[in-house]
Amino acid sequence: MSGRRLRALAALTLLATALGCSGQGAAAPADRPGSDGAGVAPGSSPFWVDPDSEAARQAEEWEREGRKKDAELLRRISERPAAVWPTPEDPAARIGPAVAGAAATGTTAVLVAYNIPHRDCGQYSGGGAPDAAAYRAYLEKFAEAVGEHEAVVVLEPDAVAHVVDGCTPAVHHEERYTLLAEAVARLGELPGTTVYLDAGNPGWIADPQKLVRPLRRAGIEAADGFALNVANFYRDETVTSYGRELSAALGGKHFVIDSSRNGNGPYTDGEESWCNPPGRALGTPPTRDTDEPLLDAYLWIKRPGESDGECRGGPPAGRWWPEYALGLARNARG
Repeated sequence: MSGRRLRALAALTLLATALGCSGQGAAAPADRPGSDGAGVAPGSSPFWVDPDSEAARQAEEWEREGRKKDAELLRRISERPAAVWPTPEDPAARIGPAVAGAAATGTTAVLVAYNIPHRDCGQYSGGGAPDAAAYRAYLEKFAEAVGEHEAVVVLEPDAVAHVVDGCTPAVHHEERYTLLAEAVARLGELPGTTVYLDAGNPGWIADPQKLVRPLRRAGIEAADGFALNVANFYRDETVTSYGRELSAALGGKHFVIDSSRNGNGPYTDGEESWCNPPGRALGTPPTRDTDEPLLDAYLWIKRPGESDGECRGGPPAGRWWPEYALGLARNARG
């Protein structure tokens, strides 16, 4: 599915709302993206909400325990869509329920492919496929699980930026470019899938021009666009400005922004400011209503409440951390 089709679907959704044919209403003026708030009403997003997420189960548990106020706050997360990160071993186990649930509710699943060899340079989220053959096998399982369903896929967070910043050893660069380009091509064959290749964030590769050639080698021309701010905290306006500059250098490519935790902007006090920083807040809820022609959607790509790694008292990367989730929800506007 091309970026043009994604925007066309958004237009059809708005038209259906105007005609009274859809339960997905447009955001009220106070809830417009860019406010860095959490004011969009639950259920108003065109993306799929997982009814059995960690946040949903936690809210139910706290409700039973009498922590009604905390449960209510946590529903700011549980009732809004967040991306699904399939396991490398069996991607279909999570993709299947997500795309089926999305089809049943007339929404679109948001998925993340995150299994590139030498992932995260051995840091908190280190791992990935053991070699190129294993990655290709994973990618095929991923694509087969999506099939003809509607889906947005964010492809390999950090993979290109880690080449640019030198964290990934040079010996692996050529293989990485090849695998990413193959992934873009394979997922792009799927009739209902839109693919966004990750391009880091404004605080990582400060000069977006440095990303242009690596992104091209990684297949950006065949992708629908690029993703920014995944698992980071830069404000919408900062990321949008960066995205416009990168887009201009890539011939007008569109992009999406991870706004899951950027409501209070980045943390600037101390090392590893990206890792479970205190005082952060939920950002703009997922929506295609962006008021920016190049920006296709705000998405919650990083699942709010899942740890960035074993820093600041957090559990391993990707593990649910209810106390951190509650803080994000409590600090959110609206």
